[in-house]
Amino acid sequence: MSAGAVTFAHAAAAVPLVIWLYLLLARGGFWRLSGAQPDSADEAPAATHSLRVIAVVPARNEAAAVGKAVSSLLAQRLSMPLRLIVVDDGSTDGTAEEARRAAEAAAAGERLTVLPGAPLAPGWTGKLWAMSQGIARAAEQRPDFLLLTDADIEYGPEEIAQLIRIAAADHLDLVSLMVRLSTTSLAERCLIPAFVFFFLKLYPPAWIASPRSSVAGAAGGCMLLRPAALARAGGLDAIRGCIIDDCALARAVKSSGGRIRLGLTRTTRSLRVYGSLAEIGAMISRTAFSQLRHSYTLLAMTLLGLLATYLAPPLLLLTGVPVMMGLGAAAWALMSVCYQPMLRFYRLSPGYALLLPVVALFYAGATVHSAVQYTAGRGGRWKGRAQDVAR
Repeated sequence: MSAGAVTFAHAAAAVPLVIWLYLLLARGGFWRLSGAQPDSADEAPAATHSLRVIAVVPARNEAAAVGKAVSSLLAQRLSMPLRLIVVDDGSTDGTAEEARRAAEAAAAGERLTVLPGAPLAPGWTGKLWAMSQGIARAAEQRPDFLLLTDADIEYGPEEIAQLIRIAAADHLDLVSLMVRLSTTSLAERCLIPAFVFFFLKLYPPAWIASPRSSVAGAAGGCMLLRPAALARAGGLDAIRGCIIDDCALARAVKSSGGRIRLGLTRTTRSLRVYGSLAEIGAMISRTAFSQLRHSYTLLAMTLLGLLATYLAPPLLLLTGVPVMMGLGAAAWALMSVCYQPMLRFYRLSPGYALLLPVVALFYAGATVHSAVQYTAGRGGRWKGRAQDVAR
């Protein structure tokens, strides 16, 4: 091999290390998670004691989880009792009955409204259409905050009070929490922490919080929102066709002058369990190509980026060339270092970091599957509805 070829090979082998140095040092510190956990506000401003919150919960065939979700919301320790609107989005499994049963068991039936959802309107995604109906009903009571949440989220008893304190203290318009996802199954332990890791890499919380940055993101399972900020952003009608509705809402609020923040929480958890690789793959595939704006160019760039970032480091160890092996080992070591805080957050063994290259390959496959489904006119399906179909 000529000297020029050797130099080029060494330079190419250094690319993964450069990428991980950038991610470690210049990507908003997303991997540390310290900026992803909202600062606590131990002393609530006096005004927060009179703030009224109404939770809006879109629910479609969520009978297995909605009872726990409703119970946890009605048990929130707030000065002004939280009221709750469950929008029953065409459920056929007794979702509405389970919600009412939970409220009655908590002796709080008067604080729950179950709103039968209207048929899906053209141009809307199912979840946003259901949310819009709940928000319209909530507006009649003029709340200070809306809590937009999912029917499979079980809240810690102090979570909403903490969110209100943070929003009031820092004059925030949208505070969102990435709740603790299930890591019960082996598939979840291998893939779910990486899902959160990849999300924070795309949307570093420090950049989301900064008014100097255009980056905006949110986690749809838990979003505390000021109604006035939603109105300034054009309401849900402005994002009615968006599949990744939480990040679309965050962009709309931030671009209209609102202040937003995204954090993580251990005390509130998702009740949704993914028991197999196939179920997690379907979850990723449902929205992955939409995230890439249905661009095959972005798809190719994403796959190349995953190869250079995650797969190249272990592959370089197989070259037998000392310099290239050293560069690959260094990149893999930095990859593992970046992933450790996420594994600690989920209380998992540090050894799971060694699986990141394989996990990235799985996510690449799910992303390609998403593009194939979109191209074939099938799109991602959720609760019997096709969410993302080529037109």
